[in-house]
Amino acid sequence: MTVMNADEIRKLLPHRWPFLLLDRVIELKPGVSGVGIKNVTISEPFFEGHFPNESIMPGVLIVEALAQMTAVVYCTGALQTMREAEQEAAATAEAQAVESTEEVDISSRVGYLVAIRDMKFMKPVAPGDQLLLKVKIGRSLGILSKVNVAAYVGKECVVEGTLSVSQRP
Repeated sequence: MTVMNADEIRKLLPHRWPFLLLDRVIELKPGVSGVGIKNVTISEPFFEGHFPNESIMPGVLIVEALAQMTAVVYCTGALQTMREAEQEAAATAEAQAVESTEEVDISSRVGYLVAIRDMKFMKPVAPGDQLLLKVKIGRSLGILSKVNVAAYVGKECVVEGTLSVSQRP
């Protein structure tokens, strides 16, 4: 079941081809966790040089795909919070004072990757693979959060670790 398609993801994230590395979101708990899909195809530009005789998706791009899935979880959480504030304001007759979520460019609020911790790469990812990208927000302190991430091909975990991210104020 698709929760977000590619067009909806592009509306949410500032990333564009060739750096948009998330094709679909299939599970989503805004602000908490999510699962996305990256279809890895032979036409990806990085396969031209990584490596010419053995095509392997660069690990750093798998980490970037996980970071983009993390951004979707955070952005949808922010949108949900804004919608709840709108509804509350409307209920108290202050709707004009609250910015409409229909007009908000949430992509400008995507935060930053601060650290990559304990990332393990267990198996190469090749053309034809479908990456299942799982993220779960862990501990937070102010605008900083730790995010537990893992990427799977089928049922096999190929990458796992922890990202530290910073939200934009």
